[in-house]
Amino acid sequence: MTTDRTSDTAVTIGSAPGIEVEVLPYGATLLRLTVTGGDGVRRDVSVGVAGEAELRAGTDYLGATVGRYANRIAHGRFDLDGERVEVSRNDGDNHLHGGVDGFDSRTWTVERVTADEVELSLVSPDGDQGYPGEVRARAVYSVRGDTMRIEYLAQTSRTTVVNLTSHAYIELDGHGVDDLELQVDAASFVPVDSAGIPTNGVVPVDGTALDLRLPRRIGDVVRSDDPHVAATRGVDHNFVLDGPEDGGELRRAARVTSHRSDTTLEVWTNRPGLQVYTGNFLDGSTVSRRGTALRQGDGLALEPQFFPDSPNRPAFPSAVLRPGETSRCVIEYRFAAR
Repeated sequence: MTTDRTSDTAVTIGSAPGIEVEVLPYGATLLRLTVTGGDGVRRDVSVGVAGEAELRAGTDYLGATVGRYANRIAHGRFDLDGERVEVSRNDGDNHLHGGVDGFDSRTWTVERVTADEVELSLVSPDGDQGYPGEVRARAVYSVRGDTMRIEYLAQTSRTTVVNLTSHAYIELDGHGVDDLELQVDAASFVPVDSAGIPTNGVVPVDGTALDLRLPRRIGDVVRSDDPHVAATRGVDHNFVLDGPEDGGELRRAARVTSHRSDTTLEVWTNRPGLQVYTGNFLDGSTVSRRGTALRQGDGLALEPQFFPDSPNRPAFPSAVLRPGETSRCVIEYRFAAR
């Protein structure tokens, strides 16, 4: 099957009773993700808006591919090979998710479509948002059985930093995320200030509300009086995933469980960190495709990535990409009955 490479309409892969995925070229966005729950009911478990016009009007990155650099870069600047790089600032004094005109607001080219896979591409020119190097990026969505896989690949003409990820929001039963149980396979996390900038390197989760090594109800975590949670008005933290940092084999990052729908979701990745975001800035100004105003507790984003502000933090895993190398981020959503 082939498709018009300039198409701005959503592409669907997969089929019932398995996973069905709708991908929109604008932002290489995960528009819909339909699965059969453990209770036998088919649901769209992604949280988002109706289409491109609504995405263009919003600021919540709903389902989008974010880059060149997901998460924040403090003060919109960093040093790279001895030279100062200044990137656009779009989050107060900081750079967030690729800046003023990030990858989420570009129309990607649909390169290839089969029954269970779609590949999109994007060329980011040298100097884009201040970043050095022309970057050629690809996003490949695929469906195999009860697994949706996203693979992000990028190459550069000059040394730069690249940190691509999916900003998909999920819920598993149509009742938001407060009653879902979340488990994160991480013994440490990165504390941040109210602007989301790291404050103290990496610290253990022990004794904090962010100790999610055993499943916890998300609503209880978000409403705890833990100062880490209070600083970001909910969970908006990078967890340091257990296991090696070499970016090779996939490892489980998180497990989400719905007792209502008897459904579990496991997120697997090769990235060293997982940003867990409980939609703290969803304030009702965005209307979902179901006609409801989106507020905190309506969606959960689990974003495998490098750590926030890593270009300014030599102790963090490096997001530097050099000519001849390929940046590769793999994300798998594995669904099962509880």
